[in-house]
Amino acid sequence: MSENHLSDLRFDTLPLHESVLAGIRGAGFEFCTPIQASTLPIALEQRDVAGQAQTGTGKTAAFLIAAYQRLMTRPVEFDGPHQPRVFCLAPTRELAVQIAGDAGVLGKHTGLKIGLAFGGTDYEKQRRTLQDGVDLLIGTPGRIIDYYKQGVYKLDRVQVAILDEADRMFDLGFIKDIRYLLRRLPKPEKRLNMLFSATLSHRVMELAYEHMNEPELIRIEPDKVTADKVRQAIFFPSNEDKMPLLVGLIREMGAARIMIFVNMKREAERVQDFLEANGIQAKAISGDVPQKKRLRMLMDFQSGELPVLIGTDVASRGLHIPNVQYVINYDLPQDCEDYVHRIGRTARAGAAGDAISFGCETYAISLPDIEDYIGHKLPVANYSPDDLPEIVRPKPRQRKPRGGPRRRPGGGDHNKPGKGRRRRRGPKKQP
Repeated sequence: MSENHLSDLRFDTLPLHESVLAGIRGAGFEFCTPIQASTLPIALEQRDVAGQAQTGTGKTAAFLIAAYQRLMTRPVEFDGPHQPRVFCLAPTRELAVQIAGDAGVLGKHTGLKIGLAFGGTDYEKQRRTLQDGVDLLIGTPGRIIDYYKQGVYKLDRVQVAILDEADRMFDLGFIKDIRYLLRRLPKPEKRLNMLFSATLSHRVMELAYEHMNEPELIRIEPDKVTADKVRQAIFFPSNEDKMPLLVGLIREMGAARIMIFVNMKREAERVQDFLEANGIQAKAISGDVPQKKRLRMLMDFQSGELPVLIGTDVASRGLHIPNVQYVINYDLPQDCEDYVHRIGRTARAGAAGDAISFGCETYAISLPDIEDYIGHKLPVANYSPDDLPEIVRPKPRQRKPRGGPRRRPGGGDHNKPGKGRRRRRGPKKQP
């Protein structure tokens, strides 16, 4: 974390429990980021906060530190298994896992137990952990509701409610689930409520005022955080030049950590196939990839074993992946805000990074709106088609037919000869 990204407020000057301070020191934190410096003093006074800041600015640590402080200074005794005292909702499985990882570091000395609830894997394992009792419940709406309806835990002892990436949860259609869960918590005035989002839109603030106790609004504008650290540029390739240009750029970048964004899941798979066919190790992350494999991809990317990660906008929100040197918008996004979220994968925590976009024939139409939104023109980068590398085309993917083998109306299988309804025959013709 670079020094110019930090505020002058030191964590050890805040009225924090010693076990919480020990976790902060263990994480290597000394000075607060701007969003932490603005929200922590409010939350530590047990007042609700609705905070806006771009990803990679320390929001997770801000709400976890406030949550741990509340739990350590207001202990509760239970008859039977522990019930969750911190309730944290996230829009994606990967973000929930990431929050739990940060909670483990910051809460190492508190003795508090963390439980995860997210779909796609470990159903019974998660269920057993939560049934045994946890202090912090972190997860995605669907799986949390599933376990709640089964009676795995109660939500009437929650002291801290957290909504992370609230705008993204709206985008993914979780609003009914969120309202269902928030109505099962103690009344807003009986708990500390924290909502964090990259944008505090009208619909997000409506949720805040409905389920929080007069929250104080804190906005950290993007240009005060990381936007000025991202070196942006745009190429204007033809559609047929896009792939050779991408391969050539990645080869020039060398041993770098690169995230590539596309607009369609099928396109992510196509880009992966082309890169691998041309000797570049890359993986596409999407909702169809099994959860364990998705987490393995992210771990390999974070460790540097996987140099190139390809994804759609689902992968662009909420994930803290340090040291991403390059973001490539292979497809320009059709939503202006998605452009900001994508390039926010690099230049995190005050570091520098590069964001390169392709204004191709299909998606260049989005550029004027993006430039209006960010308030400046993207610098144009040029290339010579004669300098593009010759690329190898990958073999077509073998895709499984959808829905299994087709059946004849009489129950027979089109793929198996000699079965099915017999043809009705009329009387034989007389010779």
